[in-house]
Amino acid sequence: MALLLDSRLLLRKVQDLRCFTPRRHRVKGKWAATKTKHPPTSLALQHFDSTYSAQLGQLWPSVRVALLSERKYGALVNNFSHDALLEELEAQGCRDFIAQTDKEVAQPCSRQESEEESSSVSIKESDADVQPLSPLQLSPHIKCLVFPRGDITRFKPARPDVCGLLGYYLMDAASVLPCLGLDVQEGHNVLDLCAAPGGKALALLQTQSIGFLCVNDSSVSRTSRLRKVLNNYAPKQLLTEDKLRITSFDGTKWGEIERNTFDRVLVDVPCTTDRHSVMEDDNSIFSKSRTAERRRLPQLQLELLLAGIQAACPGGEILYSTCTLSQVQNLSVVEQAIYTARENHGIQLQISDLRPLTHMFRKTFHFAPDLHMGEMVIPHLAANFGPIYMCKLRRLT
Repeated sequence: MALLLDSRLLLRKVQDLRCFTPRRHRVKGKWAATKTKHPPTSLALQHFDSTYSAQLGQLWPSVRVALLSERKYGALVNNFSHDALLEELEAQGCRDFIAQTDKEVAQPCSRQESEEESSSVSIKESDADVQPLSPLQLSPHIKCLVFPRGDITRFKPARPDVCGLLGYYLMDAASVLPCLGLDVQEGHNVLDLCAAPGGKALALLQTQSIGFLCVNDSSVSRTSRLRKVLNNYAPKQLLTEDKLRITSFDGTKWGEIERNTFDRVLVDVPCTTDRHSVMEDDNSIFSKSRTAERRRLPQLQLELLLAGIQAACPGGEILYSTCTLSQVQNLSVVEQAIYTARENHGIQLQISDLRPLTHMFRKTFHFAPDLHMGEMVIPHLAANFGPIYMCKLRRLT
């Protein structure tokens, strides 16, 4: 009997000890063995700290904080929907940043200012001429609503109308700028070379000016997602083969598939996707298994841009864009493409000035100062959009 009492007393003490033992010590073996020592988000931030601190200087600390904070979205209004969502969103405090452009801000700068800024372009004039400033005609049909500066209110998910079409598409509002900069005119044939997931293709359709749109993505799974987006937002009469073509070709080969064809070409290339890389470990380009893919990105981007240049007809315009701050993936790719197009393909290009766009929307976005070529939206806590880089080229021959 005494032995039985001693056993029960010992068992009770063990149970009491377990109650006061932190749980982490009891499961230490399993989580310590499975936790990644250097997650992709940590590797991405280390890489950005070493490269962007030198590239952006005093701007980097504020950009870094914004990258690590929740981004702001814009609601791209679907003109094909029958719901009166514009008034509803405006009642919530949103504004259409495209329609409410300050007319004084939209005016191009003076000739002297233009010459001074053009002198900072690093590429040689023999490689490409710089087109002088000219007023930019924006499509009156594209509407993108955002909450005021400093307001981090989230948009509610879009709802379908009586025809099943969703009323708006949520995207980084800065992603609309390449579509505006492309300056699509009535009847243009347009190629979106790397179109998935489909936000920019949808914005191009909202212009209601495109004669024919070809949307392509080399990934079959991403093309399926693109097709789903278009089906959810565009009426069936716009999805016919004579108005829209969806393909899954290797974009780097497009110059061999359709050369000298399109009036406008959007080349929104795969990149390090900076914001995703510092926020998400899943499907990160900084995963160790994707190291070789990440290092090859600038070459892939160059090949895609060259293919887009060849696909454009003489007189056509090409807009190159990324969602990274990297000079290696932005300015360097454009410079190399201009040189290679001339030397290897006999194609002369002209750099189109996008400063009218930045003057129009500098009250909504923060733009990087003193870029040698193109324009870039940089993240900022008060207006946490981007990063988006864009550079526009006009094909002369």
